[in-house]
Amino acid sequence: MIYAALLRGINVGGHNKVNMKELKEAFEQAGMSSVKTYINSGNIVFQDSREKAQVTVLLEQAILEQFALRIKVLVYSFDEYSRIAQAVPPEWANDKQLKSDVLFLWQQVDQQNVLEQLPLKPDIDRAVYVPGAVLWSVDREHVSKSGMAKIVGTTLYKQVTIRNVNTVRKIYELMRELEGQVAK
Repeated sequence: MIYAALLRGINVGGHNKVNMKELKEAFEQAGMSSVKTYINSGNIVFQDSREKAQVTVLLEQAILEQFALRIKVLVYSFDEYSRIAQAVPPEWANDKQLKSDVLFLWQQVDQQNVLEQLPLKPDIDRAVYVPGAVLWSVDREHVSKSGMAKIVGTTLYKQVTIRNVNTVRKIYELMRELEGQVAK
């Protein structure tokens, strides 16, 4: 199986510092293969034959042992991640005109009604639920008016990890490359 692991809350504001080379080594020591990290925010693509739930527990334990940090890890199979990445509208970007993010959801909040828990402003925010995530976009000129800033500190906020759409697309590209290597 090809997986993407998304770590929540590392290397943010000088807290929970984790070196990506050391993180890659920790994944390899936990038995993962073909491990690749992407940028410094805890995005890892790898291969493993175990079930997702088992992989999640192993990785959280490896991070605790290696870095003495209790970090939540969200793991997606290639198929799950593909559905999310492909659901992002192609015109959504993270650039000068748009701010577009994907809120990856922990199982406890992964349901259609999660949109009702978000402080969205319909005339400003665009949000779509797909299994495993909420896709969100806002025009840059309206970011300060968006209701999404109010999510920080909420119970829901603690059950998501957020990546911008550029990062989401790059992780998907890395997963597809790994799938191509495995298929050979």
